[in-house]
Amino acid sequence: MRSIWNGHIRFSLVTIPISLYSSSNSSNEISFDQLHDEDHGRIRYKRVCQTCEEEVEYKDIVKGYEYAPEQYVVITPDELDKVKLDSEKAIDISAFVDIEEVHPSRFEAVYFVGPNDEVARKTFNLFRTVLKNKGKAAIGRLVLRDKEDVVLLTPEDEAIILYKLRYPYELKDIKDVPNTESTEINDDQLKLAEQLVDSLAKPFADVNFEDRYRDKLLKLIEQKVEGEEIVVVSDDAEEAKPTVDIMDALKKSIEEAKKKKAG
Repeated sequence: MRSIWNGHIRFSLVTIPISLYSSSNSSNEISFDQLHDEDHGRIRYKRVCQTCEEEVEYKDIVKGYEYAPEQYVVITPDELDKVKLDSEKAIDISAFVDIEEVHPSRFEAVYFVGPNDEVARKTFNLFRTVLKNKGKAAIGRLVLRDKEDVVLLTPEDEAIILYKLRYPYELKDIKDVPNTESTEINDDQLKLAEQLVDSLAKPFADVNFEDRYRDKLLKLIEQKVEGEEIVVVSDDAEEAKPTVDIMDALKKSIEEAKKKKAG
């Protein structure tokens, strides 16, 4: 596993050399290239200046901020270096919180954290263990891709998970979601609904996470490569309609769930 960032966790006067790793496996993603439909040549994109309409080499491109319509101020690499923060090389722990206090909507991205050498393992393990024993998560700051983020570190097995957190101003208010006002609930309907939930309950580890679309797409690609004829199967599924008779739908759903469990 290749690290995407190397630095330190600073916990008061304790410094722990760490490496940050992506938690997602992008190598399994299916990607498509854009081709010219006539000769299947790959489409290339050019960097063209909208003023002189000439192609511009990457070395001749500078960073600019539009402070007024069509008015830019150019920021040089040396000037950007002057505003670098300590969090570009270290995660300074500023507080410890209960993970339950952090609303899931604040989570933006997930990374794995581990010690970046043998010497750091003991100190890293101490930090991870104290988080686990106290039931706490650590709050710090980290600069990734020219943006400083507040991050949350939680113990997981022998490593640590790091969550990038969204700033409050980046979040919409959940109260603005329309049509969510409370309504009266029929007790019989509630009992049946709870029974349906119980009938479908299972451990998270037993949930089927098969990527059905990816599997079908891979099969289609394989058929195309082999020159097989692609047969398009029409989707005869009925369009989903709102449930009118809730009691009847719940009872039938419970029966279906029991049949699947028995089978």
